[in-house]
Amino acid sequence: MFKKILIANRGEIACRVIKTARRMGIATVAVYSDADRDAVHVEMADEAVHIGPAPAAQSYLVADRIIEACKETGAEAVHPGYGFLSERASFCEALEAQGIVFIGPKPKAINAMGDKIESKKFANAAKVSTVPGFLGVIENADHAERIADEIGYPVMIKASAGGGGKGMRIAWTKDEVRDGFDRARSEAKSSFGDDRVFIEKFVVDPRHIEIQVLADGHGNAVYLGERECSIQRRNQKVVEEAPSPFLDEKTRKAMGEQAVALAKAVDYQSAGTVEFIVDKDKNFYFLEMNTRLQVEHPVTELITGVDLVEQMIRVAAGEKLAFGQSDVKLNGWAVESRLYAEDPYRNFLPSIGRLTRYQPPEEGKFEEIVVRNDTGVTEGSEISMFYDPMIAKLCTWAPTRIEAIDAMSEALDEFVVDGIEHNLPFLSALMQHPRWREGRLSTGFIAEEYPDGFAPIAPDADDKAVLASIATAVELLRRDRLDRLSGRLAPHSGALKRDWVVKLGQDYLSATVLEGMISIPMELDLSIEGGKALTVTSDWRPGEPVWRGTVGQHRIAAQLRSLPNGTRIAWKGISVAAQAMLPQTAALERLMPVKLPPDTSKLLLCPMPGLVVSISVAEGQEVKAGETLAVVEAMKMENVLRAERDLTIAKLNAKPGDSLAVDAVIMEFA
Repeated sequence: MFKKILIANRGEIACRVIKTARRMGIATVAVYSDADRDAVHVEMADEAVHIGPAPAAQSYLVADRIIEACKETGAEAVHPGYGFLSERASFCEALEAQGIVFIGPKPKAINAMGDKIESKKFANAAKVSTVPGFLGVIENADHAERIADEIGYPVMIKASAGGGGKGMRIAWTKDEVRDGFDRARSEAKSSFGDDRVFIEKFVVDPRHIEIQVLADGHGNAVYLGERECSIQRRNQKVVEEAPSPFLDEKTRKAMGEQAVALAKAVDYQSAGTVEFIVDKDKNFYFLEMNTRLQVEHPVTELITGVDLVEQMIRVAAGEKLAFGQSDVKLNGWAVESRLYAEDPYRNFLPSIGRLTRYQPPEEGKFEEIVVRNDTGVTEGSEISMFYDPMIAKLCTWAPTRIEAIDAMSEALDEFVVDGIEHNLPFLSALMQHPRWREGRLSTGFIAEEYPDGFAPIAPDADDKAVLASIATAVELLRRDRLDRLSGRLAPHSGALKRDWVVKLGQDYLSATVLEGMISIPMELDLSIEGGKALTVTSDWRPGEPVWRGTVGQHRIAAQLRSLPNGTRIAWKGISVAAQAMLPQTAALERLMPVKLPPDTSKLLLCPMPGLVVSISVAEGQEVKAGETLAVVEAMKMENVLRAERDLTIAKLNAKPGDSLAVDAVIMEFA
């Protein structure tokens, strides 16, 4: 077994590999760029080596610097994680030339499966079911249009060397093919250094289901069940689960055996994933093989008990698999939610900045529930524009799917992140969505269910009663605490005031204290809007970001953030400003004028922090609705900003190459 390995990656996956290596008694070496000097993975590793400037192309993607770090520290092997150099055969060969072991598949398998065009040709030859498409070199946009016409719309335009949803576009018409071809090539060039793309038929309402395979260097290979990865946004996975709620045992077995056959055909040695798209009739088609550890591997680990990172290390060290296919048993259900630094209220545009508060839920086993959080950040960490926007992967396991989803819902409500915008509100809302809970999924789920973008869940009457109860309990405790401050008048002391009014958003609800006293822990009986008594219990203390307790029959974990004269409460995808007041104060508050937001209809504002790639218009130019105004790049994704109406360009305030903050003015309209 290796004595020391180097992790050629960063963030949560580097931390994940270090944890397993530490348990196996293997010393670890981290590498880091200028931007990651104070990163968590650097602190966790036994040693750390600086490899260059912040841009990945000058640090994490420079194979020579990784090899130099191995020589400098005496690392015998390299675990590449995912992304960066993980699927680059030339890196694997360079390591082997220096006598350093690559913890992953051999170059032959990477070359055969790592390139999407070549992998489809190989799969066809191996009689694996594939999606109709054109696998040759596409010369230009005109050629792309001709191919799309022959295949039939819709089509998928994909980067050959792509991954993570980058360099990928769906085209429903001829016009969209040309634009999608150009954008896919541009993204592929900037993200992977390879602008080749291919085109295939886009299967309508498909599910994205993948099979985890594990193979050694002695001819043994197994599959470890499947993962349902259909909840995607911009072709990037957001929520995954294992097993799939759609597959039956017959289909699972057929997909698994096909995945293993493909792995054996390329002499695969390591953990790998064979991805399929599955139609409504359970017909499945080979999509690609990822010759690396997948981001979503924890859900497979949770339902099988197999540590995939450990198995990768053991296989790379020459060991045989210690178990066969008959030993693989699927137990319970696991769900993974990817926490991204993206603003769900701005169409999930990237957000960067410092984590002023980062408080994940407690990890461990709690009765029949398991909570796991794979992360590479801590409070005070900086979310950089140079790398992927993923902050953490929150996972829950339970005996059944609904129990796992409910556990995830509660864990998300307990996950506190401040300082940047993030998708926690969306993930919390998703856990309540009927279609998700029923397992009626497709890769178009988010686009279909949120066609106009995401907005917080509107609370129903029961939800309002819970929120009003929390707001009242919080206000009673806050006022009682103020009265106890020395040297201060105590205007709220004396008999407990029974009648209150709670403003939730624009709604006013009456709240009556029926019984109880103000204390920590607290227990009160409240009536909201004259309804039945709700017993409210909690040991919450002012200043704590999460209110935990019960309201009636509900066990609650709600996040609280202070507002002027009130509190913002976030719970199960609901986010509402709450203000508990005495009735006479509420009567006056109703008379206050509403502050209107500023008019920005004549401005194009940068929707996220990013780099201006191009400006497509000039001052004085007349533009039609839908035409491109500018392209802004953030976190390796190009975002096209289009005109929402016919207009004339009055002034350009930015130029290509400018780095802009969110809401910076790019141009003004006449």
